Amino acid sequence: MSRAFVFPGQGSQFIGMGKDLADSFTEAKETFQQVDDALSQKLTQLMFTGDEQELNLTENTQPALMAVSMAVVNILKRQGGIRFETACAFMAGHSLGEYAALTASGAIDLPVTARLLKTRGQAMQKAVPVGVGSMAAILGLDLPDVQKVAKDAAKQAGQALVCEAANDNSTGQVVVSGHTAAVQMAVDMASAAGAKRAVILPVSAPFHCTLMAPAAQVMAYALADTDIRPPCVPIVCNVTAKGETEPSHIRRLLVDQITGMVRWRESVLWMKDQGVTEMYELGAGKVLSGLVKRIDKDVACESVGTPAQIDELITKLKG
Repeated sequence: MSRAFVFPGQGSQFIGMGKDLADSFTEAKETFQQVDDALSQKLTQLMFTGDEQELNLTENTQPALMAVSMAVVNILKRQGGIRFETACAFMAGHSLGEYAALTASGAIDLPVTARLLKTRGQAMQKAVPVGVGSMAAILGLDLPDVQKVAKDAAKQAGQALVCEAANDNSTGQVVVSGHTAAVQMAVDMASAAGAKRAVILPVSAPFHCTLMAPAAQVMAYALADTDIRPPCVPIVCNVTAKGETEPSHIRRLLVDQITGMVRWRESVLWMKDQGVTEMYELGAGKVLSGLVKRIDKDVACESVGTPAQIDELITKLKG
């Protein structure tokens, strides 16, 4: 039996996340304080009792979700005595979750990751003016069909507009991203191509497409001076959908990830091919657990984000 730890991305956030961890574990309190200090911001207060719209600003969402994941990680390591280098064969994260995976693996220090994600969120928001770009989920079509719809939509929308597959989340769930007019065109065309449903997503920018090139430049600069060490286990990166351990490769892939497609479906299948039979989603929500079940029912995936779920996992890993 082989195991992987996976880390959620944007869309898993909610007001109140992490509060039960802070109330129950000193390790969680310390993790959240470290992030607050690194950002000179009361991010924890926003997460626990703040305004939902403010939490949903990507510059807040990204470090906040990482903080919750790292609170779970630190509880497992210090309270449970779990050694990640032997407890799992791989780690992976969905988009910003890749940063949590790298931090959990010892490749990047927590305060550094918090600042990187703040910068990443700000850069992604600034890359495209609000309203110019959009994202849409296409349900019921597989990746090649969605790629064709996106290409046709961009061509029909004209004026060199962009529409690209941004997230290959699971079988029959692909997200497109680009200029609003082209994405809307893709939504309109998807039904004719056989989609069960196509819906514009409530996001503030068109992530993971070529319109994010200015943000990629910002992150290339930010990551150039970042100390990245070899992770304790291979990190299955969004861009390559396979395990990576070389810091220079990881640095480049974190930049490429900004404009590249999140190959989550392929990442899960690659881990399965390496012998992974169970995955644990460490952090807020249960989005990834749902995706993994849709990708391959033979791979078990459980969410671990509450004190009870953490205690249960510690018992299981030490048993």
